Amino acid sequence: MTEHDNIALITGASRGLGAALAETLAARGWHILAVARTTGALEELDDRIRKAGGSATLAPMDVGEPQAMVQMVRSVAERWGGLDLWAHTAIRAEPLAPAAHIDAKDFQKAVDLNIIATRGLITLIEPLLRARKGTALFFDDKRGGQKFFGNYGATKAGQIALAQSWQAENATLGPRVVIAEPAPMPTALRARFFPGEDRARLTPCKAEAERILADLL
Repeated sequence: MTEHDNIALITGASRGLGAALAETLAARGWHILAVARTTGALEELDDRIRKAGGSATLAPMDVGEPQAMVQMVRSVAERWGGLDLWAHTAIRAEPLAPAAHIDAKDFQKAVDLNIIATRGLITLIEPLLRARKGTALFFDDKRGGQKFFGNYGATKAGQIALAQSWQAENATLGPRVVIAEPAPMPTALRARFFPGEDRARLTPCKAEAERILADLL
């Protein structure tokens, strides 16, 4: 790998859309920095990437741990000098519940990861993206206001509001911030929301990753 290779950081890379983005980019010659909490799933991702001739660096970390993210960003700066792409697919979704019955601890966990951790990552990663004129990629999910989605919908909307502000603030100087709207996919998260749904009718994660990257790149 040379200093000119494209480097993609994917937070939440172990499964679903994050894993599909990692595999799709790796197949195009990008080096993937895959961040997720689940070591086993990351290793399986790495096996698939390497079998297809790609390369990846695994970082089994929790994006909600500030010191771990500081260390990760420091390592990226030292090794590559910056990032060409950051795709933020990490999300926390607690059990669905009526707004009046949302568990306070569950709500705080969602706020901590979906909003507070995202704010911290934006602060840390912005210089890395600017160093290589890179792009930040977020994923909207307009469930705010739907029945029983008060926890997830509110915190996801908060995350996207942060991204939208960052996007507007950097329209001239960069980094470029893109907010994609994925089609419904057969992810583990969606299965929790809609158990028993006919998953065959949903868009495969790989197909959606290819569509989003075609628009982005």
